[in-house]
Amino acid sequence: MFTGLIQDVGVVERVVPGGMTDMWIRTSLGAGTFDLGESIAVDGACLTVVERGGETFKVQAAPETLRRTTAGALRPGSRVNLERAMALGDRLGGHLVAGHVDSVSEVLETRAEGGSWVMAFRLPGELAPYFIEKGSVAVDGISLTVNAVLADRFTVQLIPETQERTTLRAKAAGARVNLEADMIGKYVARLFWLRQGPVSGLTEEALRAAGFGVKG
Repeated sequence: MFTGLIQDVGVVERVVPGGMTDMWIRTSLGAGTFDLGESIAVDGACLTVVERGGETFKVQAAPETLRRTTAGALRPGSRVNLERAMALGDRLGGHLVAGHVDSVSEVLETRAEGGSWVMAFRLPGELAPYFIEKGSVAVDGISLTVNAVLADRFTVQLIPETQERTTLRAKAAGARVNLEADMIGKYVARLFWLRQGPVSGLTEEALRAAGFGVKG
């Protein structure tokens, strides 16, 4: 389990394709202290540390991971957002992130607004029921607040700290990103499905009518 608060931007040093794709990543997090078998989020995808030493650790990506995330596009020199799994008792500064990527999306447009950076992403139709204004989303593993939800897109706003400490600010229109919808939203949608049928009719108005997001 993760929080979506990026701890380091690592650099891919080596990629070896095969039955399992091996990737070596350099980080300032002290890779030599990582436990073998521990989970680490790489651009939001939960992977397992299989080797470590010094400043470098190795993970393996299965074919399903390559199909469902942007991991297949990583090359030596690629910069990736890293977060180690949270421990019980840690502060939950972002939101609950499983590291299970729901879909690959793309950047539609970017623009400056004051000192912040606004980004619009394509919203896959199958994920739309889980998105609400001011809800949470993980984009390349980064916990962000959804500013607005439109029919085919959603927007977020990066503060200067996020611009500096993650890879997202450097992504231009057309760049691909990993999306993980809010875990709580998934459970709410599942509850509606069990009570009322498929979630295709689930709307923000229906959620509010049920008491979700209503201030006391």
